[in-house]
Amino acid sequence: MFISKSNLAGSQVTISKVRVRPLPAAMLLLVMIAICRGALAQDVQVRPIARLISNPVSNAAFSRTRRVMSEENTAVKTAGAEFGATTSTSLDDASLIERRAFEITNQARVEKGLAPLAWDSELCHMARQHSESMARLGYFSHETPGGLRIKERAHENGILRFRVIGENIAYNKGYDDPGAFAVERWMISSGHRANILYVGFQASAIGSYVSADGGVYLTQVFIAR
Repeated sequence: MFISKSNLAGSQVTISKVRVRPLPAAMLLLVMIAICRGALAQDVQVRPIARLISNPVSNAAFSRTRRVMSEENTAVKTAGAEFGATTSTSLDDASLIERRAFEITNQARVEKGLAPLAWDSELCHMARQHSESMARLGYFSHETPGGLRIKERAHENGILRFRVIGENIAYNKGYDDPGAFAVERWMISSGHRANILYVGFQASAIGSYVSADGGVYLTQVFIAR
């Protein structure tokens, strides 16, 4: 780079050469990242969020089985659960989110020639507990931080006798009809769809919990007694 300087007294012009050192590679990289972030920030939009997962078996951490078979004469603990202090809930007392998810689940079954599921108040209580637990403790799983899986959670809620029990869970945020959306997403997932369309299930319920930031946690439990 060349810079010109004027000498006013002698009206002479001198040219001096100045060496400009190149930016270190690390500093150049930081400048480029900052520019890219600024450009991307202008295009960021808030989008709805959704997650879902189907039920694992109660015996093996890596198994892909989606239902749990009851064991006869199992010693169980029936103490009250930490979350969801409400008692059993009828379908009339269910929230709009819960009713929508339940109705659309039965629509999907009827379309496949299956009998609709009966609403089970005990399952609603159990499902609400799990949805609230996930929201408050910040996890998304069939297993609680305390190690309780679906069978143990059923026992804790006084559901002691059943042949098969299954569960779907979902989380979404920013949708106008979160209950319907959860079932829609479950139905395009083979594991969740298998639970919804399992011919052996007789009853079901959905328990939802809406967190402070508007996120909706849903737990869907199925049972054959």
